[in-house]
Amino acid sequence: MNLNNKTDSLIKLWLFVFLVLLTACGSKPTSNDSQQNAAKSESVEQTVKKHILFFGDSLTAGYGLDDPDQAFPGVIQHQLDSLKLPYQVINAGLSGETSAGGLGRIDWVLKQNVNVFILELGANDGLRGIPTDETAKNLQAIIDKVSAKYPHAKIILAGMQVPPSMGADYANSFKAIFPTIAQKNKIEFIPFLLDNVAGIPKLNQKDGIHPTADGAKIVAANVWMVLKKDL
Repeated sequence: MNLNNKTDSLIKLWLFVFLVLLTACGSKPTSNDSQQNAAKSESVEQTVKKHILFFGDSLTAGYGLDDPDQAFPGVIQHQLDSLKLPYQVINAGLSGETSAGGLGRIDWVLKQNVNVFILELGANDGLRGIPTDETAKNLQAIIDKVSAKYPHAKIILAGMQVPPSMGADYANSFKAIFPTIAQKNKIEFIPFLLDNVAGIPKLNQKDGIHPTADGAKIVAANVWMVLKKDL
């Protein structure tokens, strides 16, 4: 082999090595790429989160508490986060809401996707002495709307009771609304939302109706006992 041939061979070899190195450098991910990939992963993680919608009155809204996150839906969100479950809580509680008021705004609330729907309404009906058949009719209509728009959503109904001062007949009739509706619709049921909280002064605010932050934690535990089965 003459000198020119050797030179050509060496040049070709070096060109080949240079191209290999250039390709390797080009395929190496930069810190920018890593950040973009991390952002994409985070975005995907956020999009797969399911929604748990709490639809209720001041008990759901957290009336009188220093921070809305202290209300029982907020406590549930902390529980979900600690267990790394992909659920986002939506608090659609409105102080003073009756079952009729809830029926009037349910269509607007259902504009967002719902995977689990927790219905907590009726307490204000009871305190106002609204006929129990009206309350039952409104609650059923709300459930019908949720089922129609999101047929695969899990629905949980929170049971409520009124003080004996409302009269024994009314109190018993009111209490019976909730298990009757739950059984009729074959949905999950929380027997009494305020179990182990109602009537206990240290767990309620001065009005004797709305739970303190500590009381809300117990309410959240009552809800969690039923909710966890649907997650």
